[in-house]
Amino acid sequence: MKMITAIVREEKLDQVREALIEAEITRITVCRVSGHGRQMQESIHRGKKVVPNLVPKVRLTIAVNDAFVEPTCKAIIGAARTGSQGAVGDGKIFITPLEECIRIRTGETGGSAI
Repeated sequence: MKMITAIVREEKLDQVREALIEAEITRITVCRVSGHGRQMQESIHRGKKVVPNLVPKVRLTIAVNDAFVEPTCKAIIGAARTGSQGAVGDGKIFITPLEECIRIRTGETGGSAI
């Protein structure tokens, strides 16, 4: 089992969600977040360091069984990328091991709980 965390542009949320549904990934959690990466680097203006503002983004968290990692990532990349080449600020995907999953209602554990 893996936990996929994707940070994408706010305006791409609907496209990403639709792409995930087409890939038969229907269980997601979405949070609004702020941050910056390469698109916002420190600059010097009139001799003073200027710290960049935080950029609004959306974080998707998706727990999947191992067989669904690649289709999930492909769906997110295809929908979140700007144009054919992409652009700075399109986002990131993090894949981390998921030790356990427990469905509270039934007590199921492991992959069947996802």
